[in-house]
Amino acid sequence: MARDFLLEIGIEEMPARFLFPALNQLKSLAKSSFAEHRLNFEEVHTMGTPRRLTLFVRGLAEKQESLQEEVKGPAVKVAFKDGQPTRAAEGFAKSQGVTLADLITKPLGHVDYVFAVKQEEGRPTEELLAKIAPALISGLHFPKPMRWGSMEFRFARPIRWLLALWGDRVIPFELAGQKSDRNTYGHRFMSEGPVTIERPADYLAKMEEAYVLAEPGERKERIRQQIEKLAREAGGAVLKDEDLLDEVTNLVEFPTALMGSFDASYLELPPEVLITPMKEHQRYFPVQDNQGKLMARFIAVRNGGAEHIDVVRAGNEKVLKARLEDAAFFWQEDLRETLAARVEHLKKVVFQEALGTMYQKVERIAQLSGYLIKSLQGDEQAVSVTHRAALLAKADLVTNMVYEFPELQGIMGREYALRQGEKPDVARAIFEHYLPRHAGDELPASLPGKALSIADKMDTLVGCFAIGIQPTGSQDPYALRRQALGICHIILEYGPGLSIKAIVHHAYEGLSKTVQLEHSEEEVWANLQEFVRQRLRGLLGEWGLNYDTVEAILVSGFDDIADVYMRGRAVEQFRTEPAFEALFTAFTRASNLSKKTQVSDVDTSLLQDEAEKKLYHAFTALQDKVRPLIRARDYQEALNNIARLQEPVNEFFEQVMVMVDDAQIRENRLIMLKNIARFISSVADFSKIVVERET
Repeated sequence: MARDFLLEIGIEEMPARFLFPALNQLKSLAKSSFAEHRLNFEEVHTMGTPRRLTLFVRGLAEKQESLQEEVKGPAVKVAFKDGQPTRAAEGFAKSQGVTLADLITKPLGHVDYVFAVKQEEGRPTEELLAKIAPALISGLHFPKPMRWGSMEFRFARPIRWLLALWGDRVIPFELAGQKSDRNTYGHRFMSEGPVTIERPADYLAKMEEAYVLAEPGERKERIRQQIEKLAREAGGAVLKDEDLLDEVTNLVEFPTALMGSFDASYLELPPEVLITPMKEHQRYFPVQDNQGKLMARFIAVRNGGAEHIDVVRAGNEKVLKARLEDAAFFWQEDLRETLAARVEHLKKVVFQEALGTMYQKVERIAQLSGYLIKSLQGDEQAVSVTHRAALLAKADLVTNMVYEFPELQGIMGREYALRQGEKPDVARAIFEHYLPRHAGDELPASLPGKALSIADKMDTLVGCFAIGIQPTGSQDPYALRRQALGICHIILEYGPGLSIKAIVHHAYEGLSKTVQLEHSEEEVWANLQEFVRQRLRGLLGEWGLNYDTVEAILVSGFDDIADVYMRGRAVEQFRTEPAFEALFTAFTRASNLSKKTQVSDVDTSLLQDEAEKKLYHAFTALQDKVRPLIRARDYQEALNNIARLQEPVNEFFEQVMVMVDDAQIRENRLIMLKNIARFISSVADFSKIVVERET
């Protein structure tokens, strides 16, 4: 009969960021391993805490399914002669481990072949699990695995116990110096001695008795309820942060939330100066009032019960007070020197060894953002704001606050600028030039912010590519993928009109004046094109375009990223209309026949048949009508007009022989078809569209 299977890997406390990926890996490995071993199950579930990774399999079959396999052998006429097996048949049977009686004959095409029928009885699950379980543990990978003792085995942290139960039976195996049994351990400080698990169904209840909530979802919900309740009682609300909630969930086994406070005088500091040490350094939840302003309160989550909670609260308040004292000191000290005065200090800060100092980068950003703000149609005030913000954009990197809390770069630049008399628009652009900082982050909203953000990111991209630094695999030390995605997001949000190639040209020109570059502008552009294309594939898919539509519009060019998206939306809409099939047919017929033909002008004196003359005139008139539509980016109407070529194209193919003996006439007809296909491709290469999706 089927039984539940429980595997728990007990370890020293691992980093919070390791837990969820490890549980996902464990679930995936278990499913694939059971399928490989032909073991049926009802459900695979994983759970865990900082000290344990747990696999729970419901309804695991008693034995693996039997296997019957047919292996093809020699042809019957070779395997048998006069009804008797030949040496070929005997050798084949021996090689497959079967008797001659296990050979059958089956037709394959027009020839009969011999097949060996191999039967493999299913093995007991208990026997298989003794091999599967250690393989699952060994198959887990971590960002920074470690060794311990004299063993070569690597894992997230040292393994301290192994629990393996199938029903009420222990699955015996040994790994990393530990032997499996039915014992686990509860909370490190609140539970004493081993906890014996008789059967998998008892696991969660036994763990809770030992002060361990093994289900991450249950821990997270309990933390959420506790912190929200404490915040309500204080007349406020928790500053929402799902990432912080996930991290805290993975730091504790038995959560108990507590409310702490700090001196209200610290509220005079910028909110981010308070929030950053709370969240990033102490993993506290900030509390805000009904108007969204910070309160002099915080919520911490203890890994334990409510015993001596006042002592724990006092300890947390003392630690946070020290952090806030430092922040207040840095704030006062930093205000003694203006951002403008700090720019000179950037000459001593290296941006990248081959790309010069941060001061040189500021000079390049100022030049490139000046070009960009004009391309973005910024007025004189926007140009002035952009220039000033560019000069001050990196000055906060040499402040005490950002040195201590790097997460505040840009934020502190904005705050110091506001308090030192800079225009609000300048302060805003200083902050916005770092946006977006991560996936899902906000985008710069002001034109100076957009210009500065693109300039900063493009300077890094072009500079790294020009000195031979490109992301490889998971290695991307300068976050170039994120920089490229940020540029794409900003341009898509802004709208059409910016040329990626032109921006790259100006960035390369600025770099070449200050540092020595290894690669030419042409090489950099060629490599960056493919790099940006890869980012756009994923991004346009996220924006709702089908994969084949994305390929069709990218082939047609993506120098203007926002224009690419507009073409994609038009193609997506057009694919739902009856005229799409007409356009697709016209393009396909013209494109396939003229693939190897070079683009040239049609010689009208060589047009002979009425059908080809009609097609030529229809195409000429079409170009005159559609080109203004394309310039106006009215791609939907452009596609509707292009689709009208179907009729003259069909007549052409029905009435005209393209591949005639006369080379001049043949080539002239192919040139006309090539021009038609090329013109249609200026919107999208319809050869990339998978029409089966529409039928």
